[in-house]
Formats: sequence, C-alpha cells, structure tokens
Amino acid sequence: MFDSRPGEPGVFDFDEIADQLLEQGERASPAELHGCLAGLLGSLGRVSDDAALAGLNTALGLDLHGELAERVQQLYSVTAESVEDDAFDFHPLLPDDEEEIDQRTEAMAAWCRGFLAGYAQGKVSGGDTGSAVAADSAEALKDFAAIAQAAVDDDQDEEDAEQDYAEIVEYLRFAALNVVMDSLARRDESAGGDAPETLH
Repeated sequence: MFDSRPGEPGVFDFDEIADQLLEQGERASPAELHGCLAGLLGSLGRVSDDAALAGLNTALGLDLHGELAERVQQLYSVTAESVEDDAFDFHPLLPDDEEEIDQRTEAMAAWCRGFLAGYAQGKVSGGDTGSAVAADSAEALKDFAAIAQAAVDDDQDEEDAEQDYAEIVEYLRFAALNVVMDSLARRDESAGGDAPETLH
C-alpha cells in the first residue's frame, strides 16, 4: 500500500515524512498522522482530500502546508481506497522492521492516539457527537486507548516483544477496518441501503 508510485519516490516513506514534519516545526509522528486520517475515515467516511487535511490539522493542532500537505492528502486518498478495497489492503503506517522495537512500539502508540483524535474530530465536524457507537467500534476504540499507552517491557524477551508487536499491529489493522465498516453500515442503514459485513 505504501510503495512508491512511479514518478513519486518515497511518497509514503515513514522517515521522509518524519523529516518533513521536523522541517515544518511539527513534533507529530508520521504514524500519528496516518492514524488520524484513518480515524477520520472511521467517523466521517470518505471526504475530500482538502477536508481530510483540514480535519487532521484541527485534530492534531498542526499547520501542514506545501509538499508535505500534498503528500498527506495522497496518503489519505490511498488509505481511503485501501479500506474500501475487498482485498483489505490496509496497513498502519509504521517504521520499518529494522528499527528498534522501542521506536516501533512508540509509533504504534502514536498511531492509536492519532486514530482516536481523528475519530473524535470527525464526530464533531460531522455533527454526530450524540449518536451511539456500534459495540464492535466501542470495543476497538477502548483497545486503541489502551494501546496508546503501550511501552516495551525492558524485562521482556526480545523475541516475545517482536511477536507481541506483530500481533497488536495486525489487530489494529482489522479493528480499524471494522470501525470504518461500522460507520459505513450506519450510513447505509440511514440511507436504506445494504450494510457491509463486519470483519472478524
């Protein structure tokens, strides 16, 4: 999902986006940005790239502009397509596996914080703060809040830490998809359409 596009090298390269954030004086992680975009999708459904950028800036207190803003909009567009794809080709944007487990765990926690911020912002901007959240989504959001506090246990075996990390990332992938599908189902039901199935 995050491979380079022809003529657009490293569009979704974690380290490159991190460098651009620093250049703009922003301390957010690329993982937090992507989590926020996914959270916006989870509460609002698909919106325009401009609206997604505005929602992200508001949710995370950022002021992204220039080339980085364009890349974030491209990331949103590809992410939106991936959650709507029957192949479920959605993956959280996290550092490469070559990075230390501490850094990857920190980024995973940041992704969850971003998702929660984006989800809340989408609810507010969509005027949907009073409606009930589907049970599956509520459970996922509670789990995301717990994972947002994650840190590596120094006493844990490295192999066990790697396995735990991989399992949690896979859980995030499907939990986020379920939140988005729950949101789409509610919209379809209100519009009288067929609701998509929830993933398990």
